[in-house]
Amino acid sequence: MTPGDEKLIRQRQRGRARVTAILLGAFVVLLFAIAFVKIKNGGL
Repeated sequence: MTPGDEKLIRQRQRGRARVTAILLGAFVVLLFAIAFVKIKNGGL
């Protein structure tokens, strides 16, 4: 494997990690929003 190949693989991994982090963050925000609305409206 050449250094160029390794660089390309690392760039792809970084890109995938960034997308995963954004999706996870969005999921956490969504859960927080749902919990907030439920609490505000009187629970379950």
